[in-house]
Amino acid sequence: MKKIGIIGSGQVGQALGNGFLKHGYSVMIGSRDEDKLAEWKNTGGANAHLGSVDEAAIFGEIIVLAVKGEAALDALKLAGEANLTGKTIIDTTNPIDHTKAPTNGVMALFTGPNDSLMEHIQNATPSAHIVKAFSCVGNAYMVNPNFPQGKPSMFICGNSTLAKSEVTEILDKFGWNTEDMGMVESARAIEPLVSLWCLPGMLRKQWNHAFALFKMNN
Repeated sequence: MKKIGIIGSGQVGQALGNGFLKHGYSVMIGSRDEDKLAEWKNTGGANAHLGSVDEAAIFGEIIVLAVKGEAALDALKLAGEANLTGKTIIDTTNPIDHTKAPTNGVMALFTGPNDSLMEHIQNATPSAHIVKAFSCVGNAYMVNPNFPQGKPSMFICGNSTLAKSEVTEILDKFGWNTEDMGMVESARAIEPLVSLWCLPGMLRKQWNHAFALFKMNN
């Protein structure tokens, strides 16, 4: 299995890091503050590693970008474009505008309807293969969610068929039905789902759900 480099040491980065460790991957989380991850490393065992952002980018054969949306482009600069060349980058980010309060539970985004954060990320790292995933569910349900109705759906998109197949293999292990929504521009539809996912939580403090796409048999 390919080594995983995670850029971002918050809840999403650690939750996905734990998921990769659970499934036998070797993982390095890159952070500017390694001390706060000492417990994660000790719990993770021999396959859990810590480093700087650029060290995680060098270590990972597949990269996970797990930072706040407004920090995504700066994080990629720290990683170094040369360290990302040719690699699959799983983009978990969302363009949430943290400077604005939600309106009746609806979070503000800093992108418009004809734009997406993923497109900016792909443009900033043209030599890498970006795949949007894990952006429309909370970190508690990212790895092997157990819903009585069955497997939920993870919507992905990206320009590289090979990169999407790599991410689909991971999602299979993580207990998801993968729904490929097309090229990078499809992130314009996927990213706003974070607002819809958060609405029950904002309005009723309900955070225990995920999306599923049901299909009629042909």
